[in-house]
Amino acid sequence: MKDKILEKFKTSLNGLSSQEASARLEKYGPNELKEEKKKHPIVLFLLQFADVLILLLIVAAIAAYFVGDVIDTCVILIVVILNAVIGFIQEYRAEKAMEKLKSLVSTEAVVKRNGEVVKVAGNELTIGDIVLLEEGDKVPADLILIETNELRIDESSLTGESRPVTKSGEYDGSESLNLTDKKVEKQLASHIAYMDSAVVGGNAIGVVFAIGMDTSIGKIAEMIQGEEKETPLQAKVGKLGKTLAIIAIIVCAFVFAVELLKNIPIVETFMTAVSLAVAAVPEGLPAVLTLTLALGMQQMAKSNAVVRRLLAVETLGSCTIICTDKTGTLTENKMTVREEELFNNEKSYLICGLCTNTTIKDGKIIGDPTDGAIMKYGEDNNFIKSELEKEYPRIKELPLDSVRKRMTTIHSLPTSVNENSIVLTKGAPELVLDLCKYIDKDGNIEILDNETKENIIKNISKMTNSALRVLGLAYKNFNYDDDKNSSEIESELIFTGLVGMMDPPREEAKIAVKDCMDAGIQVKMITGDHQETAAAIAREIGILTDGRVINGEELDDLSEEEYLKAADDIQVYARVYPEQKMRIVETLQNKGNIVSMTGDGVNDAPALKKASIGVAMGSGTDVAKESADMVIQDDNFVTIVKAIREGRKIYDNIKRFVKFQVSTNIGAILTILGASFASLPIPFNPVQLLWINIIMDGPPAQTLGMEGEEKDIMDRKPETGDILNKRVITKIIVAGAVMAIGTLGLFAYNLNIGATESKAMTVAFTLFVVYQLFNAYNAKSNSDKRSTYLYIAIAISFVLQLLVIYVPYLQMIFRTSAIGLIDWVLIFLVACTILISDRIMNRLIPAD
Repeated sequence: MKDKILEKFKTSLNGLSSQEASARLEKYGPNELKEEKKKHPIVLFLLQFADVLILLLIVAAIAAYFVGDVIDTCVILIVVILNAVIGFIQEYRAEKAMEKLKSLVSTEAVVKRNGEVVKVAGNELTIGDIVLLEEGDKVPADLILIETNELRIDESSLTGESRPVTKSGEYDGSESLNLTDKKVEKQLASHIAYMDSAVVGGNAIGVVFAIGMDTSIGKIAEMIQGEEKETPLQAKVGKLGKTLAIIAIIVCAFVFAVELLKNIPIVETFMTAVSLAVAAVPEGLPAVLTLTLALGMQQMAKSNAVVRRLLAVETLGSCTIICTDKTGTLTENKMTVREEELFNNEKSYLICGLCTNTTIKDGKIIGDPTDGAIMKYGEDNNFIKSELEKEYPRIKELPLDSVRKRMTTIHSLPTSVNENSIVLTKGAPELVLDLCKYIDKDGNIEILDNETKENIIKNISKMTNSALRVLGLAYKNFNYDDDKNSSEIESELIFTGLVGMMDPPREEAKIAVKDCMDAGIQVKMITGDHQETAAAIAREIGILTDGRVINGEELDDLSEEEYLKAADDIQVYARVYPEQKMRIVETLQNKGNIVSMTGDGVNDAPALKKASIGVAMGSGTDVAKESADMVIQDDNFVTIVKAIREGRKIYDNIKRFVKFQVSTNIGAILTILGASFASLPIPFNPVQLLWINIIMDGPPAQTLGMEGEEKDIMDRKPETGDILNKRVITKIIVAGAVMAIGTLGLFAYNLNIGATESKAMTVAFTLFVVYQLFNAYNAKSNSDKRSTYLYIAIAISFVLQLLVIYVPYLQMIFRTSAIGLIDWVLIFLVACTILISDRIMNRLIPAD
């Protein structure tokens, strides 16, 4: 078969000649990951202004400048620039993921050229090169192996498989060598070493069959390049901005036309129309969005969730499905003995403590996770390895390998014992059982009869079916000398028991999964581990209930239509590769879901980028972190649920701000339109309209973004609709109408009783401001947290309004007059109608 591979890639065991290598390098190009052409940073920055809401704000800033409101102009422009800078940073950082991926490519490779072993630069590797791999090397390209010696490769960052994989260069050649076929590549996976995987044991010789963008990691690089996705919040805010823009343009044009027909001076008419435009545009929205999201980021950081993309904070609160990895996220990421069947406890603990090459350093287990689990099990039962080694010094080791599937150590015994040593063996349970002639039942050594053996085999099956990794334990006292071979050493052993291990689920993750279910969020497990292991953990943790478990191969066999139908029922995905993770995320999104995807490896990067919100693990690769929107520092699923809670609070606060601001916009528009239709003077002058706008965007509005979480925040389904649904729009229109009717009614009343137009306008103007303060109170959350900031903001705004009315200098600017006690009584009585109408509407159209 080796010859077949060498022939296919037109090479030999002596490697390529220098001339042939140069020719192929010219033909196939360098072994590098290529980046798509990026937009120039200046172009990228300018594109941040190509948004309807941002353009509308710029127009509003210009309009405010023309009516003499320089402060409002500056505030709007600061918000617009801040928004552009944040957007630019978020898009610019997308290039960092690619930079991290490029850094993974090995800088050097050991190859055979012209029959000699030489080192070449990693980017000079080409198809057909003969590469030599040693322990500690990073695989420099995709290789098909032709010779191996106990080769073990860590592919965890690429496949999600938590344990090193044993590779072989020996196979029968029955498989096709068409490695461009994904199914063929999967069949040959045990004979392939992938770029960026790490050699943790043994050595090998391989032939390069793919370089650069054609490698497994190159395909990942291709997938993570592209435009940043638009978050649901961006889409909703964009839609809202367009709607308000159209309304503002229509109303301003209408008011301008009506005022002209009334022979009002064109300059004043223009100023009124422009002021109304400024009042109708929600220029405070980006500022409140930034503030609310930034506060959310700060809060999440305290809970070990570091947000890398501002708008992602809200997205997590809206997500309907969480696709989560298993190892370390739902589980503790440490193998633990969970079940045992021991016939002699002491001898079993002795084997667990001594027949291992793991050590403990600074409280952490160094070495193979399985060995670490049984060593810890022995130590938990007071069989401490460091102490045992003094009493039973090791003489020899027969190491574990893929053929033997067991490990044996020989230790000295005290001289008072007849035999000079003890043999300790652990390994594949059926194999160890076959090596045993006896069984130790609490010190009584008996012949291992067929009935006992069958019962043990049944227990092995039972433990294996529970997705436990099972080891058989055996020993014997022995007179050892250097002439003894392995068959003599490992014969007629005494069986002592079985231990079953698993990476156990986190207890708190079970509660967190239930919280998600109660909140209407589906949790799906996506893992590179075995199907049985994944199913067992998913069932125990509450993810797998009445749904399906599917592996990567079965997923490949489903057509798009079949998968679209089945996607809702599948709760666990096992043995999946990068393209499949992308397919899973895309299909779930095509069904209208907002999908959160967690991951830690290079293989997770494309799906992390594609998901509505990508969540990387703090212990994960740099590539995963750079591709993600959020990083969970403690790798804990519970932290994701805390972030969801914070995300929902943020979305609620954004909604309450939008509801408050739009109801003010509608109120102002209806008031001015009502005055035009009723042939009344406009109750607000342009400067007063701008002041209303400042109050509307000022302290009360800003503090609505700091409200506490609603009491039912995790007892309701995710909100995936528009920011303003039919219920909220109805309440906004009613609130706007109440404000317009009340303002025009009191304005007309004052004119009818002979008040000056200045006083009537001051009363109407003040009433409208008080309406906003009461309306802000209507918008506060139903939370256990007191709305202290909101109350302070309302008080500050009210004091500012008093200054505008009673300070002579400000009276000149705003054209206001001092008003009496009776006026204040009427203002507060009429303003209370907004509180009453809100309570009535809550009863008539309660929340879903």
